[in-house]
Amino acid sequence: MSNQTINYQYRKALPNSQLDYYDAKAAVDDIEPGAYQHLPYTSRVLAENLVRRCDPSELEECLSQLIYRRRDKDFPWYPARVVCHDILGQTALVDLAGLRDAIANQGGDPASVNPVVETQLIVDHSLAVEHAGFDADAFEKNRAVEERRNEDRFHFIEWCKTAFENVSVVPAGNGIMHQINLEKLSPVVQAKQGVAFPDTCVGTDSHTPHVDALGVIAIGVGGLEAETVMLGRPSMMRLPDIVGVRLVGQRQPGITATDIVLALTEFLRAQRVVSSYLEFFGEGTKHLTIGDRATISNMTPEYGASAGMFYIDEQTINYLKLTGREDEQIKLVENYAKQTGLWANALESAQYGRVLEFDLSKVERTLAGPSNPHRRLPTAELNQQGIAAPWEQKQDKMPDGAVIIAAITSCTNTSNPRNVVAAGLIAKKANELGLLRKPWVKSSFAPGSKVAKLYLEEAGLLPELEKLGFGIVAYACTTCNGMSGALEPQIQQEIIENDLYTTAVLSGNRNFDGRIHPYAKQAFLASPPLVVAYAIAGTIRFDIERDVLGTDASGNPIYLNDIWPSDEEIDAVVSQHVKPEQFNQVYIQMFKLDETERAKSPLYDWRERSTYIRRPPYWEGALTGKRTLRSMRPLAVLGDNITTDHLSPSNAILATSAAGEYLTSMGVPEEDYNSYATHRGDHLTAQRATFANPKLFNEMVKEDEKIVQGSLARIEPEGKVTRMWEAIETYMARKQPLIIVAGADYGQGSSRDWAAKGVRLAGVEAIAAEGFERIHRTNLVGMGVLPLEFKKGTNRKTLALDGTEQYDVVGDIKAGCDLALVITRTNGEKLDVPVTCRLDTEDEVKVYSAGGVLQRFAQDFLAQ
Repeated sequence: MSNQTINYQYRKALPNSQLDYYDAKAAVDDIEPGAYQHLPYTSRVLAENLVRRCDPSELEECLSQLIYRRRDKDFPWYPARVVCHDILGQTALVDLAGLRDAIANQGGDPASVNPVVETQLIVDHSLAVEHAGFDADAFEKNRAVEERRNEDRFHFIEWCKTAFENVSVVPAGNGIMHQINLEKLSPVVQAKQGVAFPDTCVGTDSHTPHVDALGVIAIGVGGLEAETVMLGRPSMMRLPDIVGVRLVGQRQPGITATDIVLALTEFLRAQRVVSSYLEFFGEGTKHLTIGDRATISNMTPEYGASAGMFYIDEQTINYLKLTGREDEQIKLVENYAKQTGLWANALESAQYGRVLEFDLSKVERTLAGPSNPHRRLPTAELNQQGIAAPWEQKQDKMPDGAVIIAAITSCTNTSNPRNVVAAGLIAKKANELGLLRKPWVKSSFAPGSKVAKLYLEEAGLLPELEKLGFGIVAYACTTCNGMSGALEPQIQQEIIENDLYTTAVLSGNRNFDGRIHPYAKQAFLASPPLVVAYAIAGTIRFDIERDVLGTDASGNPIYLNDIWPSDEEIDAVVSQHVKPEQFNQVYIQMFKLDETERAKSPLYDWRERSTYIRRPPYWEGALTGKRTLRSMRPLAVLGDNITTDHLSPSNAILATSAAGEYLTSMGVPEEDYNSYATHRGDHLTAQRATFANPKLFNEMVKEDEKIVQGSLARIEPEGKVTRMWEAIETYMARKQPLIIVAGADYGQGSSRDWAAKGVRLAGVEAIAAEGFERIHRTNLVGMGVLPLEFKKGTNRKTLALDGTEQYDVVGDIKAGCDLALVITRTNGEKLDVPVTCRLDTEDEVKVYSAGGVLQRFAQDFLAQ
């Protein structure tokens, strides 16, 4: 098929001004006729990107990777946008500010270092719920605390807005990055300089696939990969495994999108879709609104995939109308999708290497937990699963399993009006029957968009939520990001004195150990209406389906089904009270043009005493030396499912932690420690978070042959057990190269670049694991850490590793090659263990060889 033929799939939707551009591409002569018609949605969008952006001399080879599903060579992808939240976005911009310094020191022009790609930063990760939802002024009070604590950070972000080109900022207090991206930022189809093309983006958060629900390829990346895209470089990739997921049936009455996604997460994890691009299709999708689809797409990292795509169809168009998009833009989306084969009915002949089937009609009311979002827990089985159990409440005392936090939070659920309205309706019925939130429950409501307040107010449901203690505390990530804030002192004291088993229930997407709150021993994910129900129940030991929530005025028992709203009630409120003008009211004001003057200097004036923003150290100290990959000592030997929360937690900083002690030494009062996440612009604070999770199990640390839980390490060769940070300091002083040995799925969770930065600054040169999660692996490469994968059947247990060994990596490093991990035991015995080098592309080899993403860019920039 000729270049003209394959391009016609795109050209026929485009204005004449585009045709010359496409015709200028090199001929593609060896592709079979009709091949396009069988491509999955993802491949079609990637093909358009190649036709528009790829070097003509490489176009045929790159397109053939898509057509014939080959994975033997790299091809470039040029995302149209980068979206960031303030934690990883800020650290990426700190890196770029440090890069400007480095360029200036070597005689280059620092003002020339700018994001080339449109970069949108939304401040949503900074607010902690210090004032709960039963405080009438919670929103204003929490915002005041946020501004005071984060003055250094916000000063830097304001400088970035004026110093860098192509950077726009949505300031704190406006909503969550992914929900704003869904409701406003993504046009679905871009139109620039006479060229129409599919919107695509990368985001510095693993839940960026939220807008995959609109048919937009949007994937989460680490801050380092985002920096590569910002600076105009392609994201080099090999064709991912594209898996079709056929949805059949319809959900049962009373089942929410949250229940569906929690069941899907368990199912897809079991199907091993790690790093795959999923495409949801089938009759079942037709009954899912974009809000429902977004709930499913948002949880993509929880089931381990890279993307969770839906086709463009009538639901997409209805959502664009609902959210107040311009008529002209809506017509462009529909016409473009229909003309270019991106509309749902054009994909009926799409072929997938693997197709999975999921029946929506079999989904039950569901929780997930504890500890893992893919651990499905049907509410009908709470007794059988050992969660619900006999419990006794003594007067004014917290019971076993007390729910100390009940939070309606996160874009996962609050971008879906049905979920939010359901919570409002269950609160209304509870209030009518005289049910109350238990006094030890810290309740909160933090929607991801101000639009939620408008339609809840209009429907008369916001006062009902407020009455039950779920007043709006923020428009931010809050509890879902571990920013739960402090408990009431008497509640905290009771937990400590009685060593209570306490829990959190939240409508978020993560419930990893230690993430939600230091005093919540476990956490459970639930739909917003279930969160309200658990605030009334007060304990996770409560059998939510069968136990009595209370009694009405006549003494009759009240059960969950008595207050659970019907689908008809929910749909009636949504159809009557969620309106386009509400979205316009919020977003027109939010995106008014800012006339701020440009910064006077292209270089940032670093504040020497700041514990939030500090010049990055990547051109000085240990990172300037050559990695040896010889005589490495293990910093940790770890099991399966190590998350980025284990590697670099984001939650509140305790006074007894290494970071807390450092902040005290810098004169920061304990009440203003803030979270680990907010300090990631200062490496001196952030590196003390490395392996600081109190739920860590380092298999090198044992007592009576049992692994001890905690942020602990064993210094070798002395065999001394100490806190992790003291071990890191000792090894740094010795300039001892380090290695980490781990099990399967290493690096699950958030796209947290400090999970890679922290270990690199500690002196870790390589990580040998049974498998890596995609985002964390790319972050490791971006920091110059070598990822090594054990061959199937080989692991730390089969090798009988105990952490006393020394390790060498032998071989010529190439993309995907086999290397030898030579392990020397204390008795002199040597093991020659074959491992796979997980530098997956030639570009990654170049980045690794340069020492990391920033070093590579600096070299190329100065060479030019």
